[in-house]
Amino acid sequence: MGNVFRAGADSMYLSNGGTEVFVEVLTLAVAELAERPWELRFAALLARQDQSVLGRGAVGFDLAELGWGGTAGERAAAKAFVLAVTGLAARRHRWEELGYEPPYAPEYLRRFREIAEGFEPPAGGPPGDALPPPAVAGCTRHRVLSALPDWEGCVFCHR
Repeated sequence: MGNVFRAGADSMYLSNGGTEVFVEVLTLAVAELAERPWELRFAALLARQDQSVLGRGAVGFDLAELGWGGTAGERAAAKAFVLAVTGLAARRHRWEELGYEPPYAPEYLRRFREIAEGFEPPAGGPPGDALPPPAVAGCTRHRVLSALPDWEGCVFCHR
């Protein structure tokens, strides 16, 4: 059992343990970069990939189901943000705080970057927007954004 992260037909399957690592390293990076509403919504999406709350094998998302913005500029900025978060995570941002060495994380991030780079956000947008409301609450203990009001704590609190 595992989880799938995709962009339409292109996908990446991760085991449950791989998913935990992938979400944790992206969570550390997105907390550093998210400022604008769309960015905070993407941060909220990542915060909701918590298998400790939702169950193992019950997370994942499809980039094609996200509302990327109404203009070409908004879509380009949103895609650039996803790539910036992935790049910061790949540069091992705050990995010393994980408490473990994630040897496969660079490959997960490389593959996700490849998927995101090849994805062209649709001009018309999806029929529904899978992005949750912006993450505005933070976990002060771990200095990341949390999934409040859906549940208290962050992916690190729930380990």
